[in-house]
Parts: sequence; structure tokens; C-alpha cells
Amino acid sequence: MLLTKIYNFLFTVESKIDNQRLRSLDGVQSPLAVGGAQSRSLDEAQSILPLRFVQSPTGMWQSQSFFWLGLSLIFAVIYSFLALQKAFSGEYIIQDDARQHVFWMSRFMDSELFPDDLIANYFQSIAPWGYKNLYRIFASFGLDPLVFNRILPGIISLVMTGYCFAVTLELLPIPFAGFIAALMLNQNLWMQDGLISGTAKAFIYPIFLAFLYYWLRRSLVGVCLTILLLSWFYPSLVLISAGVLFLQLWRIQGYFLRLQVNKNIYLLSCIGLVVAFIALLPYVVAISEYGPTITLEQARNLPEFTAGGRVSFFYDHDPWEFWFNASRSGVKLPSALIPPLAYGGLLLPLLLKFPRQFPLSQKVNPKITYLANLLLVSFTLFFIAHALLFKLHLPSRYTQHSLKIIIILAASIALVLIIEALLSWAKNSQSFYRFKSAISLMITCLAIIILVGYPASLKNFIHTGYQVGTHPELYKFFQQQPKNTLIASLTAEADSLPSFTQRSILVSREYAIPYHWGYYQAFRKRVIDLIEAQYSTDLKIVQDLIDRYGVDYWLIEQSSFTPEYLEQNRWLIDHQQVTQKAILDLKAGKIPVINRLQDSCSVFRDQQYTVISSQCIKTSFTSGTRS
Repeated sequence: MLLTKIYNFLFTVESKIDNQRLRSLDGVQSPLAVGGAQSRSLDEAQSILPLRFVQSPTGMWQSQSFFWLGLSLIFAVIYSFLALQKAFSGEYIIQDDARQHVFWMSRFMDSELFPDDLIANYFQSIAPWGYKNLYRIFASFGLDPLVFNRILPGIISLVMTGYCFAVTLELLPIPFAGFIAALMLNQNLWMQDGLISGTAKAFIYPIFLAFLYYWLRRSLVGVCLTILLLSWFYPSLVLISAGVLFLQLWRIQGYFLRLQVNKNIYLLSCIGLVVAFIALLPYVVAISEYGPTITLEQARNLPEFTAGGRVSFFYDHDPWEFWFNASRSGVKLPSALIPPLAYGGLLLPLLLKFPRQFPLSQKVNPKITYLANLLLVSFTLFFIAHALLFKLHLPSRYTQHSLKIIIILAASIALVLIIEALLSWAKNSQSFYRFKSAISLMITCLAIIILVGYPASLKNFIHTGYQVGTHPELYKFFQQQPKNTLIASLTAEADSLPSFTQRSILVSREYAIPYHWGYYQAFRKRVIDLIEAQYSTDLKIVQDLIDRYGVDYWLIEQSSFTPEYLEQNRWLIDHQQVTQKAILDLKAGKIPVINRLQDSCSVFRDQQYTVISSQCIKTSFTSGTRS
């Protein structure tokens, strides 16, 4: 009875939105071609209603499309609301990636923050132009970038939902397919840390889907504008856009490649390629003060790039992980196969080969082959990026985003083809009519329940990656210090201090990003110097570090001076020589200077952390206190 009521409700809503008679698909024999829904019995109407969902071709700007688009947007709003609940559940909350890419934007609100800060200057320098200026604009109206970062994912998801729905209708003009695609893409992205980050990579999906939409419609203005937007927010994707436009210039004639003879396609591709070239030119000619890009040889010699390192890349003993699963070196296939119904996308090429068994496949736009072109370009750039490590940055950038879009679009189309074929089989059968009508209802309802209800089966559907600060008094203490304060710490808490306190830190694991050698060489030296000073028994070494970098405070944990603290910290272990020496000294019973002074020089203390004043350490040195 519940299933019947659900479908009766949807039937009523769609009937009010679109009161035209049900029509058969062009060239496809459908049960809907016989009579109108108004004159059928209840049982027959119930068997037809699921078919109405999957056999009503329509354009983007028609009433049925508005119904399913609206439903798609409702789910996007629901998911966004769930994320916002977590985002504003406390005072000190920051998304993991935002700790790198947003913290420095507090400068937009107060230009005196993070003065001469190596870390802030570096991450500001690598931020794409459009991304950082969008934050700057809202900051000029008084909206704190760290607050805007929590709101932004919901806004992005609505734009992304609209374009995903529109792209699907370009490939198969069935609004229900658009709903499936938009819902699955939302589920996929809200379960991972791209969209929720509110960083540059969050803008990939709305802009790239917009590019696909205008590309499918052969809109010159739309293609050029979206290429420019990609260059302002995520330049790597411009290469993919340029690749598909270049591939579109060619056609296969016999055994040879020939230039495209269609003038519209030719102009679209050529002008789009020119725009892509101009858009990427500033990145090509720009000289970074933090260059050069790290080389393959350098990366091979750094433990940070090995499995389990700070930026795990090389998995020498696990080729499957390296090529398919790894977040930096692999194509990231598993992340594209979420939710489970996305696996249906792998069936689409097979379904299209059987138009008699899947008659709705005749309504699939021939431009569906554009997805194959996109896949080809993505994998080509993936292997080029591997061949040129790390000149095109990370290979996974060229597959992980496009692969998600391709598989989810294909899955939505495949699911509609399968549902339509099964329902038509049940409806057209002359025997066991009522039994097969019930089957048709159950099949469609089961598919919708799996699609809509999947998040409810998960313990933690929205993967926010939010880091929650649990030491508010510590943050308030640092907030009260001068804006040019520099904090030295090897603790994990240092990762969040720039975001929660708007004060500079000397180093932390979060900011140990080694792709630009000019930055990382200086950063790594700081780490080595800090480890050496924190575990040194020579006060002069501690004093030298304070003077060299201008350290004002030292943050340590109660367990900082145990061998296990170092042995269990992979990031510190990666700095092998200096860390191993510190471990041996601790095991030998040597007491570091910082450990000896933490009581007499502490200016803040809670159950876990102690803050030591550098000025007090200087005074101790001046008075002749030595080990």
C-alpha cells in the first residue's frame, strides 16, 4: 500500500505539471502509446507510472524537466544542510584542506596578519587567480573567509546539480535520468573531500560540467567562457578541455585521420583551443619565487614520497595501488564507483549494442561518444603526467574528476535503459498481467529506494573532513599575542593554529608540501633545525634557532620528550638523521633544554600542552644556565 501511495502521489504531481497525453517515443514501441493515463484502471495506471518516469522524452526547459530538476535540487539542499550542521556545530572548526588553502586569506580581513610568513606566502602564491579573488570579493563585504568556506560548498553543489542534470538530458532526454545522475554525483562528492573543502578543486565540477554542456550544444561562447573559468580556478582541467576540442577536429575516414569538414565544429574547436592557449599562457611564462618544481630524482630520494609518507606517491611493491587506487599517482577508480549504483556505468557500452532488448537506447544522443573522447584525453594526459613527473603536477588530477563524471553519467543512462526494458517486458506480457504489473512496480521502487536511501545505510554519509579544535583556551591565548607572533611546535595541534589563532607557525606536517623545491627546501631545513633544537641538551642551539627565525613561543606536549613520541610519528621519522639522534639521546637519559625549562618558562599550560616563552629561554641563556 505504501508503494502504491508513493507512486500515486508522483503520478498526481506530474499530471498537474504536464497534462498532455502520454505519447510514445519516436521510433520506439512503448506501452504508453496506447490510450491516455486518465482512462486506465488503477492497476494499469500503477504499472504505467514507472514507465512514465523512463519513457517521457523532453527538453531541459519543459515542465517535466522542472519537476525532476527541482527534486534534484531539493536533495542537494538537504545534503548541504547536513554539512552546514557540522560546519557550524562549534566555534573552532576548519575543513582539512582549508587549513592549507584558506587560512592565509584572513589577510583579506586584516593585512597585518602573517607578516613575512613563508607558509602563508607560499600557499597564497599557488592559489588560482579566480579562486582567491572570489574569496577576496566576499571578504571586502565583511564575510570572513573561514566562514565563507563553510557556506560555499552548498552553493557550489546547487550549480553543479543544475549542470549535471542538463548534461544528462543532452545525452538522453529523459528527466528521470537527469535526476539519477545529479543525485548520484551529489552522493559521490559529499562522501569525499573535494566539494566540501571549498577550495579550488571544489569548483571543478560545476565549471567542467558547464563546459561539457556547452560543448555538447556546440555553444562557442559557453565553451570559451568555461575554459576561462577553469583557468581561473583549476588550470589543469583546461588541458583536458583543450584535448577534447583537439580530438574533435579529426574524423576517421577509412584507415586515415582527416580534418573535420563540419565548419561549426571546426570553428568551435579552433577558437576554443586559442582561448585555452591564451588562458594557460600566464602559467607557462610565470616564474615562481618558490620554484623549481621538484624533479623525479629528488622525489625518489625523499622519504615523504614513499608509501605512508607525507605525500605518498611511490608504491614500488604494490602496482595496483600505484596505478589505480593511490590519490596522487593512480586514476582513483574506486572513488568514481560511489555510490554502488555507479557500477552500472560500466554496462552502458554493452547495453547500447542491443537496441532491440533496450529500445530506449535509440533515444541516446550519438554525442554519447563524446564521453569516450573525454576518457581517452584524460588517460592520455594521465600517462603524459607520469612521463613528465612532476611538471604537470599530479597524474591523478587528469582522471579522478573526469572519471567520476563519465561513470556517473553513463550509470544514470544505463539504469534508465535497464529499468525501461524490464518494465516494458512486464507490461507487454499477455500472461500473469497483474503479477508482472506488481513486478514492474517493485523493480522501479527498489531502484529508487537504493538510489535515494543509500546514504541512510551509512554511519557517516557526509564526509566533511572537518578538524575540530579542542583547546579553545590555548587558541585564545595565542589570539591575544601580537600579530607578528611566531610559534615553534612539532605537535599535531600546530596544523590548525594558523586557522584558529591567525598567528604564524614555524612548521607543521600539514604544510609540508614538497612539490616546489624553493619552498620545501627552506621548509625542510626549518623542520630539521626545530627537531635538533627541541631535543638538544645545548642551550646555545636553542638560542640560535630562536634568533634565526624569530620564534616567540614554543608549544610542546606532555609526552613530547619520550622516545615513543618520535618513533610513532612518521612525519618526524622521515627526517631520519636528526630524529634518530634525538631518539638515542632520550633513550640514553639525556634531558633536552626545552624539557628542563618548561616549568620555569611556561606562560600557558593545560592538560596536554605547554607554551614556553622564548624570551624566558633567552634570559636563562644570559644568566648562564647550561646543561
